[in-house]
Amino acid sequence: MTASDAAPLPQHRRPRWLRGFGLILAVAVLPVLALWALNVGNAAISLDRLIAAATGFDASREHVILWEVRLPRVLAGLLVGAQLAVAGAIMQAVTANPLASPGLLGINAGAAFAVVLAIALAGIDGAGTLMWFAFLGAGAAAVAVYALGSAGQGGATPLKLALAGAVLTAFLASLTTVILLRDQTTLDNVRLWSVGSLSGRPMAAVLAIGPWGLAGLAGAVLASGPIMTLSLGSDLSRALGQSIGLWRAISALMVVLLAGTAVALAGPVGFVGLVVPHMARLLVGPDYRWVIAYSAPLGAGLVVIADTALRWLSGVDIPVGVTLALVGGPVFIALVRRQGWNLR
Repeated sequence: MTASDAAPLPQHRRPRWLRGFGLILAVAVLPVLALWALNVGNAAISLDRLIAAATGFDASREHVILWEVRLPRVLAGLLVGAQLAVAGAIMQAVTANPLASPGLLGINAGAAFAVVLAIALAGIDGAGTLMWFAFLGAGAAAVAVYALGSAGQGGATPLKLALAGAVLTAFLASLTTVILLRDQTTLDNVRLWSVGSLSGRPMAAVLAIGPWGLAGLAGAVLASGPIMTLSLGSDLSRALGQSIGLWRAISALMVVLLAGTAVALAGPVGFVGLVVPHMARLLVGPDYRWVIAYSAPLGAGLVVIADTALRWLSGVDIPVGVTLALVGGPVFIALVRRQGWNLR
């Protein structure tokens, strides 16, 4: 991290019990947000009917709406938000790059390109199978960005990695657009998914992909200590006896797992992995053991709110990727101005 990133914030002096209480509170808010999201839609369903449909299994109209439409959407939003936020936190820790995120460093674009290619060329449509193509695309993009960012004098720097990610993202997005424009069938299948959407996610897709995402989240929490050590820099990590190469590889695999499954489920949703880790650091300071823990519920809540708020206010169903882009851009600019990063 640069000196400005490591500068102590007043919040990080809060006692451990207070940070723990804040984490419990953040997790406790998620069921409330989920219940609110389940009650938002074109069909008005009272809270008591919603609860009855969730527990009664009576094949009523409310039961079908809940289990086939709304519940898969909410569960997908919770998973995708938590996964992308934690993936972003890991990337920012390992690369010492405050701009690192699955969206800006090309990982989302690589996963999306691989999924669209699999659908267009092989006609694959099963979420469980597409997930493996998302893994492959995300991994290939991560390797490509690191190789491009390491070229030339000075090796990989935060600025070079950010530029390499931006270039690769634009290139892969262009290729994806070309495929979609030339293949109307694929375009019809992934029209909303390609901009990041939770609409129409079947429960089967959530059940197929969800366990992998949860495994990635659990692995990130268990590995948060070594990831915290990596964030201190190579010299100090070596002095503490850490195997830097091994833990960087493990971290990269976790990012690919988290981002790949998220893209396979909801498309290339942006800004979550970029903004949420900074929000977490503002609350708990630079300790990545807490940043990773906080990023999961904060990311999950952000995506559910972004996916639900406009439908609740206006009745218009805007893809969550579009909403997050509209909100995430100004928020990120505010973060940059607040913290004055030096990316060289």
